[in-house]
Amino acid sequence: MTRLLSLLLSALALLHATSSFAAKPNVLFILCDDLRPNALGCYGSPHVKTPNIDRLANEGVRFANTFCTTSLCSPSRGSILSGLYAHAHGVTDNFTEYPATLRSFPSVLHDAGYATAYFGKYHMGENNDDPRAGYDTFVTHKGQGKYFDTEWNLNGKKREVIKGYYTTVVTDLALDWLKQQQDGKPWCACIGHKAPHSFYTPEAKYEHAFDDVRVPYPATAFMLDDKPAWIKQRLYTWHGIYGPLFEWRKKFPDDSPAAVKDFENMVHGYWGTILSVDDSIARVRAWLEQTGQLENTIIVFMGDNGLLEGEDGMVDKRTAHEASLRIPLIVRAPQLSKVQKVIQQQVLTVDVAPSLLALCGAPALPNIHGKSFVKLVQGGDPDWRTSWFYHYNYEKQFPYTPNVRAVRTDDWKYIHYPHGDGSPDKHMAELYDLKNDPGETKNLIGKPELADKVKELQAELAKLMLATGLDAQTDKMPLDEGVKSELPDAKIR
Repeated sequence: MTRLLSLLLSALALLHATSSFAAKPNVLFILCDDLRPNALGCYGSPHVKTPNIDRLANEGVRFANTFCTTSLCSPSRGSILSGLYAHAHGVTDNFTEYPATLRSFPSVLHDAGYATAYFGKYHMGENNDDPRAGYDTFVTHKGQGKYFDTEWNLNGKKREVIKGYYTTVVTDLALDWLKQQQDGKPWCACIGHKAPHSFYTPEAKYEHAFDDVRVPYPATAFMLDDKPAWIKQRLYTWHGIYGPLFEWRKKFPDDSPAAVKDFENMVHGYWGTILSVDDSIARVRAWLEQTGQLENTIIVFMGDNGLLEGEDGMVDKRTAHEASLRIPLIVRAPQLSKVQKVIQQQVLTVDVAPSLLALCGAPALPNIHGKSFVKLVQGGDPDWRTSWFYHYNYEKQFPYTPNVRAVRTDDWKYIHYPHGDGSPDKHMAELYDLKNDPGETKNLIGKPELADKVKELQAELAKLMLATGLDAQTDKMPLDEGVKSELPDAKIR
């Protein structure tokens, strides 16, 4: 009788555990690299058709104003995982490891009983492809990886060159793992796409998808008279429209009118890689539907940072201008909203981790800078932010952008470029009326009538920085050794 009772109690415990697991939502986290929102159909692209990404947006929440707090791959990825600004999590450049002891949303979910896995571009620790803490399975590669035939570290067991197109291969790897998850445990699968990061190489089937679409330089590329001199100086460098354009221009610099064709080809290549990402979304979604898991899976689709595509004559990212800051964020989660919603409030990369943990009913990350957007989406949040600050530090390897500190409110943006040694800024600051000039075409910093607005924004910037542990007056960063008069002759890297 005692043995029978024991077996019954064990069965009840197993049943409770299984039902408890089933009640917990799965998480499918999909991260793209350098993805501009307006390169997606649901964010207004007239050329790039992304029906599967759009479907996620139509069935869930599309955040119309999402921003990265540092427009650089590794720092931004660290912020997404941790809910912290880069200066707090420590990954302030593209060569630094995410601290092994620092908690992340996947590690919290792992400790809460989730099976966790990461597949694809991780990009924190340039030459390290070993498994990282917090994941049961970790499959990545060194550096950027290649669009074709990347060498992968398969969970620390072996390294293998897997033939094929990156986006297809990483989707295969993730699906193989998902198909093994049959023990009833909830899972968190992270897919880190290389696309659409340079050097843009579409699949053969999309290589000529946009041949008939003309792409001129943006009008703002020629509206630089009221911009800081460093922006004009980088026109002919790696980060300017007259430079190599990520190898789409073979002879450079070239400012001839005919050279716009190289720019057009670059943009076509960028767009082409996104079409394959949309195909990947379709494949994973189909599997979720076939296995009956779609409605119990939180799907997050986002980019790590924005991308300048000719705005102000620049390519790449790093700056505090809108194209560099803006990222897409789409969340399909019945737990969050069962109807299509578009959220206009300013949401940040640091908000992703606390929001996912809240949706999963998992413990919160302590002392972070981000805030869960669950309340905002479900019923509105009167205390939601109306301002935030941007933070980028000069890199010796890429000397085309100075230190950047900026504050963005719902209607205004103030940017300045501290030298790093406490001395007065040597670069012109920037002030934009975003409500009336969303394209940032007119720098208003020299308008006497806006002097009070500048002081107000400077005070707000100092307050926001201090809230994350930074003193705006003593925030000492590496000396701004670049961005000098000889910048156009700087080594292309």
